[in-house]
Amino acid sequence: MDLSGIGSLSTALSATRDGDGVALATLKKTLELQERTAQQLIEALPEPAAPNNPAHLGNAVDVKA
Repeated sequence: MDLSGIGSLSTALSATRDGDGVALATLKKTLELQERTAQQLIEALPEPAAPNNPAHLGNAVDVKA
């Protein structure tokens, strides 16, 4: 039975877990930044202009055209 490999295996598994934790934290930060940026873009949109068409336009659809 080879016991010398157990220590290196434990170290490798620990490093993998640490790397996964860092990657997950980076992903969360990136998603938060993307959410804030999207919200800022939405807030920067101007209010839609009120339609200035006559009242009779847009009330009927020509289905035979």
